[in-house]
Amino acid sequence: MIKNQLKTALLLGLLTGLLLWVGQLVGGNSGLTFMLLFSILMNFGAYWWSDKIVLAMYKAKEATKTSHQELHLIIEDIARKAKIPKPKLYIIPTHQANAFATGPNPKRATVACTQGILQLLDKEELKGVLAHELSHIKNRDTLISTIAATIAGVISYIAYMAQWSAIFGGRNGERENNIVGLLVLVVLTPILATIIQLAISRSREYLADESAARTLRNSNGLITALQKIEASVHNYPLKPSGITESTAHLFISNPFKNQGLVNLFSTHPSTADRIKRLKEVKL
Repeated sequence: MIKNQLKTALLLGLLTGLLLWVGQLVGGNSGLTFMLLFSILMNFGAYWWSDKIVLAMYKAKEATKTSHQELHLIIEDIARKAKIPKPKLYIIPTHQANAFATGPNPKRATVACTQGILQLLDKEELKGVLAHELSHIKNRDTLISTIAATIAGVISYIAYMAQWSAIFGGRNGERENNIVGLLVLVVLTPILATIIQLAISRSREYLADESAARTLRNSNGLITALQKIEASVHNYPLKPSGITESTAHLFISNPFKNQGLVNLFSTHPSTADRIKRLKEVKL
């Protein structure tokens, strides 16, 4: 658990350093200062409003105690064991089995479950998933992921703007002299930022899995839940868009597609790797 925390801190430091370097490369010291202030403002906005945006994006409706009594009882029990406030509960209208946690801090947290996950999982499996999501809340993973995504997005935007500035601005001689720096800025920095951001996301998933198993003193429910969720995502993938794909890291499993290409560009570790680590957790 400590290893994952240190890894996250290191990766966030690298991502922030990359942002500041890009700002300096584009605009010298003034660019460096601007990017620092801009990233702070972006993170502040994400901290307060990202939860409302993502719930609206997936048309989530609040789950009442009348309509979802057992779900409330389960979440109350896990929150008590995790020693955090009970989060609000929302339901997403889709057949896919999935769930996510959002909110800036444990006092303002929300857990959203799909209709599909409530129909597919048994009680012990659902406990494992909800314990995973509450672990994200306790570890403040939604905030960490939001910061990482924001910084990576700013870097990509700067690179995009620099590309068009180089094409339409400046003299031919200046463009030729700066071609190497431009290639690094436009091509390599967005890729590096994305790789670091996604590495942070995978690290936090491992941590939430481990925390969930320790909270429940049982990893079996989460193990079988992950297997069922992977199959459900394959059968009922959500339709991706430029906006919704940026929220994939929030879910317990990427809701848009199976990740079997390159691990460096995956929001989540493979289900096989997660299960392997869960079986090694000392409860």
